Amino acid sequence: MTVDGQPPATPSVRPAGSRWLTVGLLTIIALGLLVMGGGLAVALGIGRDDPPSTDSVDAGFARDMSAHHLQGVEMANLAADRSQDPAIRQLAFDISSTQTNQVGRMQGWLSLWGLSVSGGQSMGWMDGASGHDMSSMGTNPGDADGLMPGMATEAEIAELRGLSGSAFDVEFLRLMIRHHQGAKEMAEYAAANAAQPELATLARTMAETQAAEVETMTGMLAARGGAPLPAP
Repeated sequence: MTVDGQPPATPSVRPAGSRWLTVGLLTIIALGLLVMGGGLAVALGIGRDDPPSTDSVDAGFARDMSAHHLQGVEMANLAADRSQDPAIRQLAFDISSTQTNQVGRMQGWLSLWGLSVSGGQSMGWMDGASGHDMSSMGTNPGDADGLMPGMATEAEIAELRGLSGSAFDVEFLRLMIRHHQGAKEMAEYAAANAAQPELATLARTMAETQAAEVETMTGMLAARGGAPLPAP
């Protein structure tokens, strides 16, 4: 039936490429959370009063966990092109978006405190704050890689980039489980010792969320015939 001489409307057909456009937009949104997280910190005025010093638990955790998270985001972002498993792709997207947002918040606080987002000895804030012995965590900031607990080496990242399909899924889970495990003690220490309540709350949320994700990923890894790497 026509209206005012116009031809009848035809149903809209979603172009085949639109699904990939949607995926691309979601990726942009996830990366945009880095800026949004920092902007939210500024808008709320977090950290404006009596800002932490550069060698404080708050500043050290914000710096080190940002660096730790960014490697996790790097690994998670590989899944979109290298995994065909919907569960792995969804897990990776969740990790990437969550940790990008958290990096934005931590770097936003550092900016408000007038501090650099990098620098200092990795995890030195745990050693100096209350005599914490970093050697008990099996980390050595002065080693060749200078990696914090759980972080993948350059060789491991390169190997992961070269995998696809089920081989990628298994290795991704192995590396991400260890990555989450390595962040646990840092997050728990900051939750208990940070002076800024907002940062302490964020650290506590990280510890709880990543512990739950480790349990989930361990089950996913076993279902795919893989075995976890030694805990850091």
